[in-house]
Amino acid sequence: MLTFLKWLFYLIAAVALIIVGGSFLLPPQAVVTRSIEIAAPPDKVFAVVGDLRRFNEFSPWADLDPNITYTFEGPESGLGQQMNWSSEHADVGKGSQTIIRYEPPTFVETQLDFGVRGKPVSSFELVPTTSGTRVTWVFKAGLEGIPAKWFGLMFDRWIGNDYEKGLAKLKAVAERPAPEPPAAEQPVPEQPAPTAPEATMPAPVEPAPAAPEQPAPQEAQPEPPPATPEPATPEPAAPEQPAQ
Repeated sequence: MLTFLKWLFYLIAAVALIIVGGSFLLPPQAVVTRSIEIAAPPDKVFAVVGDLRRFNEFSPWADLDPNITYTFEGPESGLGQQMNWSSEHADVGKGSQTIIRYEPPTFVETQLDFGVRGKPVSSFELVPTTSGTRVTWVFKAGLEGIPAKWFGLMFDRWIGNDYEKGLAKLKAVAERPAPEPPAAEQPVPEQPAPTAPEATMPAPVEPAPAAPEQPAPQEAQPEPPPATPEPATPEPAAPEQPAQ
C-alpha cells in the first residue's frame, strides 16, 4: 500500500512539474488566423469589415441567435466606433467591440470585451492581389497564468471554424454585384406656351371682270286693240213703181 501511494505521489509531482514547467514554454498569447481570397478590390471589402454596423452581414455568430440586440456608440465610422451586443444564447452572450486602429483600405483592428472572459483583439488585414484581395482575419488573446496558457492551445479548435464560416460569408457579400443605380429620369422638354396666331391680312381679292352689259330688254309695245267693225248702213229701198 505504501509503495502504491509513493508511486502515486511521484506521478502527481511529475504531472505538476510538467504542467508548471511546460507553461513557461507556451506562447504568452493565443493566436487564431484564417485567410481567404476575395474577388473584389480592397476598398470594397474594407467598406464591410471597417464598419461595425455591417458586422452582422458576415458574422458567423449571427445565425446562432436571431434575437441578438445591437447598440452602437461613438462615431458613425472609423476610430472609436463601438458595437454592443446582447444575447441569451450561451455561445454569444454579451460584450462589445471597439475600433482601435483604422487604416483604410488595408487594416482595421478592434478591441473585444467579453467581461470576465477577457479582452482579446481582432483584426482584418487586406492585401491586394492580381485577382482581388487577400483577407486575413486574426484573433489574439493574452494568456495570463498557467491554466490560461494551456487553455490557449484550444482556441484554434474553438473559434477557427467560426472564422472560416465568417470569411466565407464575407466573400459572398463582397463579391455581390453592386446594385445598379436607378435610371435617371429623362427631362421632359418644356412645351412652348401656345401663342395666339398672328393676324394675317387677307390677300386682296381681285375683282372679277365685269360682265358685259346686256342691252336692256325693250318693253313690249301694247298691241292696238282690234278695230271695231262699223255697222253697215242700210241702203235706201228703191221706190216701188206703180203698176200700169
